[in-house]
Amino acid sequence: MKLIYQYAWMVPLFPLVSSTLTGLGLFIFPAATKNLRRLYASISTFLLSIAMSISLYIFWRQIGGDPIYRYLWSWIYNESVALEMGYLIDPLASIMLVLITTVGVMVMIYSGSYMSHDQGYLRFFAYLSLFNAFMLGLVLSPNLMQTYVFWELVGMCSYLLIGFWFTRARAAHACQKAFITNRVGDFGLLLGVLGLFWATGSFEFEDLSVRLNELLTDRGVSLFFATSCAILLFSGSVAKSAQFPLHVWLPDAMEGPTPISALIHAATMVAAGIYLVARMFPLFEALPFMMSLISWVGGVTALLGATIAPAQRDLKRVLAYSTMSQLGYMVLALGVGSYRAAMFHLITHAYSKALLFLGSGSVIHSVEPVAGYCPDRSQDMALMGGLRKCMPITGTAFFLGTLSLCGIPPFACFWSKDEILDDGWLSRPILGWMAWCTAGLTGFYMFRMYLLTFEGYYRANAFGPMPPASVWEETRYRASGQAGFAGWPTGWRGYTAAESSVDRCSGSARSGSGEGWGHTAATHPSAGEHYKPLLCPKESDDAMLFSLVVLMIPTSLVGFIGVPFPIGWGTGFIDPPSCWLDLLLNHPRGILQQDWSELLLNATTSVAIALSGILVAFIFYGPILHPRLPRIDPELEGILGYFSSSLYDWSYFRGYVDRYYNLVFGEGARILAKVASIFDDWVIDGMVNGVGILGMFGGEALRYAGGGRISHYLFGLVLGTLILLLIVTVGYEYNCSI
Repeated sequence: MKLIYQYAWMVPLFPLVSSTLTGLGLFIFPAATKNLRRLYASISTFLLSIAMSISLYIFWRQIGGDPIYRYLWSWIYNESVALEMGYLIDPLASIMLVLITTVGVMVMIYSGSYMSHDQGYLRFFAYLSLFNAFMLGLVLSPNLMQTYVFWELVGMCSYLLIGFWFTRARAAHACQKAFITNRVGDFGLLLGVLGLFWATGSFEFEDLSVRLNELLTDRGVSLFFATSCAILLFSGSVAKSAQFPLHVWLPDAMEGPTPISALIHAATMVAAGIYLVARMFPLFEALPFMMSLISWVGGVTALLGATIAPAQRDLKRVLAYSTMSQLGYMVLALGVGSYRAAMFHLITHAYSKALLFLGSGSVIHSVEPVAGYCPDRSQDMALMGGLRKCMPITGTAFFLGTLSLCGIPPFACFWSKDEILDDGWLSRPILGWMAWCTAGLTGFYMFRMYLLTFEGYYRANAFGPMPPASVWEETRYRASGQAGFAGWPTGWRGYTAAESSVDRCSGSARSGSGEGWGHTAATHPSAGEHYKPLLCPKESDDAMLFSLVVLMIPTSLVGFIGVPFPIGWGTGFIDPPSCWLDLLLNHPRGILQQDWSELLLNATTSVAIALSGILVAFIFYGPILHPRLPRIDPELEGILGYFSSSLYDWSYFRGYVDRYYNLVFGEGARILAKVASIFDDWVIDGMVNGVGILGMFGGEALRYAGGGRISHYLFGLVLGTLILLLIVTVGYEYNCSI
């Protein structure tokens, strides 16, 4: 066995060491550590780069056909329980190691510039390294118990990172929401782990599926119990990967710094749920109801995320719902048994979405000095536009990521998404329809986001009447007697360059002339007298652009590892990339066997659907300002307006899922608390207080009854004795009569 496998445990150790050094420095020598913050950040990036190098070499060895390597040592051992710890190197683990470390290094390089002016710069890098360490430990875990330990540690780090700006109320609420929602799924995961251990007596991945299949065959355990344990196990993945109905935490998690969104919501934390389902795939595959449930959860989540994203104005929230939808694709593929397509899409989506998130961070970072340091302004696409001219590299990177996510060839996500659409149709036609609708909506909302952000003209400092940017929204508001931009009512106006010098969230004054900001003046070409020279954001610095340029490479090329080359193209020295993917994912039917004509037919259909969504986005949000819709029959216009308004409200209010949860769980918890408070005050405390009051009145009565004269005491004693004798006599006579 290669020496590299014996030291694979060092992969999570390197980021753990950097996090420990940074944390100890902040605790013991805070002033000196802050003065050397660039050095600490460089050390963190360097150590994670070493882990990345080891991961890439392990990945290469797995491609070369090395066997699975497992190293275990006893943790707890007695007659009833045997717990072991260690690490497992197999193709799935090697893929996850490469994804986590490569995206993690790019995020760290990017963060060195993005977070440079933040007071919590070193704290951010300490959290980031700690998160990477625990995530790497999770994918190397050889059994369910160790996986659960790292699963919870990853959840703790996500809580710290999402709530990094905890002094902001929305960030504090977002991290609490993410933590509580994930605890619901994690509690189910723990019950599922314990249930499977009770049934099989093992936590090992391979032993679990083998022993459970034997028990089901020999009727040693009921199918209902096995399915229940599998559902509980799957609930952890539902929460972690933001699947319906535990998806509500993901959009609010955008309150954290943008580099965190790129890392957590592209290649690591949300991918952990997909990883767990893939790791337990042999167990789930033996339970037909479980596979059906997984596919339906994935299909509903994919379609729900795609229907909510089109009306969102926050740049990062659109990407959050896009992530939710694409994760639904992966879960759907796993549910229909397409293990290879799911993991292939996990790879392609990770790099494409990391590029998009870092691109959005570049936009926000450049827009903030002009639009204001408030997320409601710096992340609002209604106040952007024309940024491709000011930020050409960011615009190009964002455009490539958008094309990839829409499934346009030859970019990465095209090859993986096409397989999922095909396998969905082969499994159940209704799932195929849901996947197709999701593909069309993805093309629409992704290009809506790109067009509103990078095309047209910059709107943050414009003043005067805002022209409608969408025929759809104009129809919606015309029905209610309004017309506005992206949901703004009539009469809304932007801010002049002088007005934009005041931060709308903090009120801090800034130079209205733009001097010192490095921004250039621009004028809308057809502005006329309503528009004056504007301030345009500038391109981000080199460190941030370096990460974008590097991520453009896998976004454009990584999909070719699944390209179906004809049989015989391989040589004796190296196989085609698609052979590597089939080898790594242990796929029984390699894509090399697929017919090119079948591939082209499926690709033509999927690309046509994506292009139709893109065309609709161009019609509604294209850079050319379209004239108002012609007047039609008032009754028909009212029907269309009502229909458009209903669709818009469904999308804008997130499918009403958050409202339902607030009503059922939020208000329900408050009502329950009030009832419990009333019961406690009047029943529990009433009983205790009643005993006290009775004692008090009894004492007062005895105090007045006692006058201090012995004759009164003797009279009371004689009277009590006579009453007692009378009671005893009556009772004796009654018993004798019976």
